[in-house]
Amino acid sequence: MINIKVLKALVILSIVFILVPLSSQAKELPKSLFEKALQESKNGDFIQAEKDWSIYLNDNPDDAAALSNRGNIRLALGDPQGDLKDQTKAIEISPEDLDPYINRGIAEEALKLWDDASNDYSYVLNKNPTNVSALYNLGNVMGSLNNWVEAKKLFSQAASSSNSIAMASSSEALAIYQLGDFDLAEKKLRILIRKYPLFADARAALSALLWRKGFTGEAESNWAAAAGLDIRYRDKNWLMNIRRWPPNPTNDLIAFLAFKDR
Repeated sequence: MINIKVLKALVILSIVFILVPLSSQAKELPKSLFEKALQESKNGDFIQAEKDWSIYLNDNPDDAAALSNRGNIRLALGDPQGDLKDQTKAIEISPEDLDPYINRGIAEEALKLWDDASNDYSYVLNKNPTNVSALYNLGNVMGSLNNWVEAKKLFSQAASSSNSIAMASSSEALAIYQLGDFDLAEKKLRILIRKYPLFADARAALSALLWRKGFTGEAESNWAAAAGLDIRYRDKNWLMNIRRWPPNPTNDLIAFLAFKDR
């Protein structure tokens, strides 16, 4: 089962709520229900959103956008198999639309279907080589397969995109950290923190790296900021399996926290 916290980790650059119905028949009276369900989805009212998407789909069973959006909600509610089914049907109805491939890849990741997820993200990148969500998510898949060289390459491409977000840059730095280039990883994390001083991921990563390099005082200072922003960074399982940090930074942070809490 996957819970809402898992979803939040997966959607950092990932899930795409499709904003308009794709089928022409859905543009009349039911459109207000589509918009209501979409707003509930964005607001995190997942139980009601799933009900409204299902009601809408009873009258519009071939609306690919609604299917993909309901799939996202089903994943949030702990039903990755239901999500997979909805995304696959959306793809069958509207194979030219790339968003359901990304959303299906996320469901496949939740089910640890790494090859299937990789195939979906690679398909998107074949059509659009600069798609940030596909680059970032494929990087996570490569990390899950312990291929940090390829993960670093993909995170770097996502981070260099004109519409990238901070998590892509943080994941790139963490992959560099995992590969042993500590100075470059530190440089990238410091640049990221200067740009986004309230970004917990980068501060937690820098805490681990500074601990490894022997700068305990500065590690503690950065950790104080990170912990105040997001306490989940204390949880090794969350770090490795939900946020998807590499093993070396994860182990360093946990060792630092064990030392600090003595």
